[in-house]
Amino acid sequence: MSSFDVVSEVDRQEVKNAVDQAQREIATRFDFKNTDSSIELNDLVVTLRTVSEDRLVALRVVLEEKLVKRGVSLRGLDYGKVEEATQNTVRQVVTIKVGIGSDKAREINRMIKEKGPKGISSQTQGETVRVNGKKRDDLQAVITLLKGADLGIPLQFNNFRD
Repeated sequence: MSSFDVVSEVDRQEVKNAVDQAQREIATRFDFKNTDSSIELNDLVVTLRTVSEDRLVALRVVLEEKLVKRGVSLRGLDYGKVEEATQNTVRQVVTIKVGIGSDKAREINRMIKEKGPKGISSQTQGETVRVNGKKRDDLQAVITLLKGADLGIPLQFNNFRD
C-alpha cells in the first residue's frame, strides 16, 4: 500500500524573514514617514499598526508582497477586524493558520471519497490527513484533485511512501 500525508504547514523562519523585510521597507519608504507604522510578529500572529486605514491597506500590501516572495501562501492568512488603538492609530491582527481543522479534514475526506479514484482511502490523524491506495498513479490523481480544489488553506503533500 502506498500512502502520503496532506498537511497545512508554514515555515516559521520564512515568516520571520518576511516580517523583518517588511519592517525594513516601511522604515525607508517615504509614504510611511512620520506615520509611526509598525509590523510586529509574535509566534504566528502579526500585528499591523499605523495612523489611518489607507496606510493600513498599504502596510498589508507590503507584508503580503514579502510573504509571497518568501514562498509563504496567503491562503493561510486570517485577517482580524480593524480596531481603533491609542493616540488616533488603527491596528489589525493577522493570524497565520497552521494545521488542518476537523471540519476541513472532513471536507478533504469527503472530496477524496466522492471525486477520487476507486480504491483510495483517507483518514484524519490529528492535524493531517493520511491517504492510502494501491497505485501510485491514483495517489497522484488525488494530489492533483486537492491542488485544484479551493479549500481556503494552503496544502502540502509529504511522507510519500511506496
